Amino acid sequence: MATKDSASLLLLPLLVLSLVELSLAGGIAIYWGQNGNEGTLNQTCNSGLYSFVNIAFLNKFGGGRTPRLDLTGHCNAAAGGCKIASGSIKNCQNKGIKVMLSIGGGLGDYSLTSKTDAKNTAAYLWNNFLGGKSAKRPLGNAVLDGIDFDIELGSTRFYDDLARYLKGYSKPGKKVYLSAAPQCPFPDRYMGKALDTGLFDYVWVQFYNNGPCQYSSTAGTKNLIASWKKWNSSLKGGKLFLGLPAARNAAGSGYVPPKVLTSQILPVIKKYKKYGGVMLWSKYFDKITGYSSAIKKSV
Repeated sequence: MATKDSASLLLLPLLVLSLVELSLAGGIAIYWGQNGNEGTLNQTCNSGLYSFVNIAFLNKFGGGRTPRLDLTGHCNAAAGGCKIASGSIKNCQNKGIKVMLSIGGGLGDYSLTSKTDAKNTAAYLWNNFLGGKSAKRPLGNAVLDGIDFDIELGSTRFYDDLARYLKGYSKPGKKVYLSAAPQCPFPDRYMGKALDTGLFDYVWVQFYNNGPCQYSSTAGTKNLIASWKKWNSSLKGGKLFLGLPAARNAAGSGYVPPKVLTSQILPVIKKYKKYGGVMLWSKYFDKITGYSSAIKKSV
């Protein structure tokens, strides 16, 4: 029988191994808010499937525009109907899930016109969704963890300034997290300069709707993994996530069958130190296919 000291020595390698495995473990990020049939925010967080929830989208901002939060099918933010989400946001956060507000999207009316515009937009986001104060606060008094940049149209300028101003609101014990969803062709047209600041904590690259850097049944995983390597070596900070559609019809192209992801892609990309996990578009499609459930143990 082992002595107490020798038993402790035997347990040490197991402890180290478990810590290493924990450090390599990834999470799943999901976009929620664009389909009323996707389930509630509480249901999303109570599922135990996700580590990050991006509330999508604030799709109108900048250039003197009145900001607009569009949670299609869930609530009417303009009428104050989305403030009830506050309790759900807090529930998610109590479970250790980071909840971000995603700005931009594929449809909307947004762009930044100057450094001052970026500063004003950052102030609006801080006061209405983060740790500041405002009489409106579209999502109630819950303090979101940060801002997600899903910039896909409009001007390409001043998002680096917006990132700097938002990060400037970080305080001891309450960090403002930043995430981004660039397209896989490197560098991303809209977010390239912003990502060069190194201020982003999470970067979920969209490896879909982009033929040269996505999976296909003909090219296999070659182009996707080559693009992952490029992003991994070039990203100036933060964790890197593999962004994928959760169903074949969730995107025009780039769908990866779960078995291909778990057997051919994840074993390769998980070896990289910047690996953070998988991002899925979106909660609605994931609800239909169960994609996250199929891959979670491998992520």
